[in-house]
Amino acid sequence: MCSPQTPDAYREPSTGGSQGGAASPKREYPPAPEPLPVPVMDNHTHLDFPDGKGPVGIAEALDAAAAVGVQGAVQVGCDLESSRFTVQAVQQDDRLLGAVALHPNDAPGYAARGELEDALAEIEELASHPRIRAIGETGLDFFRTEGEGLAHQRYSFRRHIDIAKRLDLTLQIHDRDAHADVVQVLAEEGAPDRVVFHCFSGDEELAAVCNREGWYMSFAGTLTFRNAANLRSALAVADPELVLVETDAPFLTPHPHRGRPNASYMVPYTVRAMAELTGTDLAELCTGISSNTVRAYGSWG
Repeated sequence: MCSPQTPDAYREPSTGGSQGGAASPKREYPPAPEPLPVPVMDNHTHLDFPDGKGPVGIAEALDAAAAVGVQGAVQVGCDLESSRFTVQAVQQDDRLLGAVALHPNDAPGYAARGELEDALAEIEELASHPRIRAIGETGLDFFRTEGEGLAHQRYSFRRHIDIAKRLDLTLQIHDRDAHADVVQVLAEEGAPDRVVFHCFSGDEELAAVCNREGWYMSFAGTLTFRNAANLRSALAVADPELVLVETDAPFLTPHPHRGRPNASYMVPYTVRAMAELTGTDLAELCTGISSNTVRAYGSWG
């Protein structure tokens, strides 16, 4: 059998020579995986973040994903610019749903410029679009932010929780090195009906909390990394009805292509790893992930 080919949308036109202008192989998109037997959705991607050797259009990216059994995606905003892009994107292609928010690492900047309240107000306005189904990504990040910035993060997180609850939207959480604090804020504020831990980064202890609370755990390509024993332990105890899959593209490309650009068409690499790790039939796992994703975000139709 021939090796899968990189989708046309992600190929760089030939330069016609071997010298000059060649991009590093690390910037080349990996080959397409074998298609999944049952379609799933990528519940967290950033189509507006450039990567690789050239831009890829929304339709082309989603066509490449559909060709391997990834039938839809959730486009996620991280600031006002990307959240505005998200609203435009979901209007452009009905294979997309959207999430809008101010990333926890961006909230301190808005606060320092005296713009946080206006920015939060615009996020709420953008979230009124019927194909925006989540507030996210929001949460806490103790890896890149410290000092006074953490107070702004917490305030912004609480405000996003409030918006999600009032608009009856799913909450997509960014949690980096802040598991206990994220859980504490959710407990203090009262979590929305649907909560997704994007790019789940905890262990079996956090997975047990999510099982108890009915919070979704979204696994990314990090699950396949050699140093991710905590994620594999978490997946082993996660309630199958709470498991989702994502790329966080263009970041976190799964093994064996770690370090190269990521895209929604790469989801099957992670799903197959999940099936192998849990000993679950691949088609059964795909069916479960698809049902879970629709419960978390609603129908794509």
